Amino acid sequence: MKTIIAACSQNLSGSRASIQTALRTLLAVPWPSQRDVGSALQLLAVLQWVLSFLLLGTVSLLLLIYLLFTSLWLIPVLYLAWIIFDWDTPEKGGRRLPCLRRWTVWKHFRDYFPVKLVKTHDLSPSHNYIIGSHPHGILCVGAFCNFITGSTGFEELFPGIRSSLTTLAGNFRLPVFREYLMSGGLFPVTRRAIGYLLSQKGTGNAVAIVIGGAAESLSCRPGVTTLILKNRKGFVRMALRHGAFLVPSFSFGENDLFRQVVFEEGSWMRSIQRRFQKMMGFAPCLFYGRGLTSCRSRGFLPYARPITTVVGEPLAVPKVENPSRELVDEYHELYIRALLKLFNENKTKYGLSETDELHIL
Repeated sequence: MKTIIAACSQNLSGSRASIQTALRTLLAVPWPSQRDVGSALQLLAVLQWVLSFLLLGTVSLLLLIYLLFTSLWLIPVLYLAWIIFDWDTPEKGGRRLPCLRRWTVWKHFRDYFPVKLVKTHDLSPSHNYIIGSHPHGILCVGAFCNFITGSTGFEELFPGIRSSLTTLAGNFRLPVFREYLMSGGLFPVTRRAIGYLLSQKGTGNAVAIVIGGAAESLSCRPGVTTLILKNRKGFVRMALRHGAFLVPSFSFGENDLFRQVVFEEGSWMRSIQRRFQKMMGFAPCLFYGRGLTSCRSRGFLPYARPITTVVGEPLAVPKVENPSRELVDEYHELYIRALLKLFNENKTKYGLSETDELHIL
């Protein structure tokens, strides 16, 4: 009996020693610092945003098709009926959820790059505005962060102004993704949707339009600032019809977030991109960024590069029901001049040199 008790005591002593050793080893491991935790949260915030924009619509569509052939077939049927009933909502003011703008995740998203909003002039709540957002880049990070999320303080910088952002109308035909876009304050870039915002919602509305669109994304690469703008005049015509003031804005650093494989004009790959763009509304780009585990690896996440969006001086526009081509051309030229002035006055402040020029095609 004494032998058994002695053996048990020896085992217990050994177990205590093992536990103590394990605890000492655990305590010796350095815990993540506050900075490490913050960096991880920023990376996760950007990851969820990229996956949402690249995959949410397609995955939701495939899932609903799959459910049609299961015992849960009633779910996609009811949702399809809802979409048919709700088809025009994106062009009639949408269904914005103000709480979505205040999500903490957007602060982590902002700090990853970081993104900053700079105000140069006041915007009066007694007017409506069309904000031209330049450049398009690959995923319009600056436009999204500043005009959709509240993380950069748009409402504080411009009190009384409600900002919205337009995107491809085709995005609102994808199930679930359309709800996600509308809840954040995104609208189709159509005359009907923009006209509704500028005529049915009173004053104090600022509709941001990424004017260069999909065509501009093909010219997106670091060190090159090229805008597709010379023949983009529809936004000026809309501004004249509704008497909305035109406001230029430029996101310095937008083109530095990804690396793109650029095909020369006249090449067969470039022609395929152009044809796809005409058919689908967007251009397929071959681009890459950083990987998930390391900034030195290649992946689909944007590089952490600072983005500074500068909002320029509003250009007063008269309300003309049926503006002539000459009047549209006149205000289009005035807008280009204001944009060039904004770019040249701020380029050296936010990463560009004095010799850098803005090319407008």
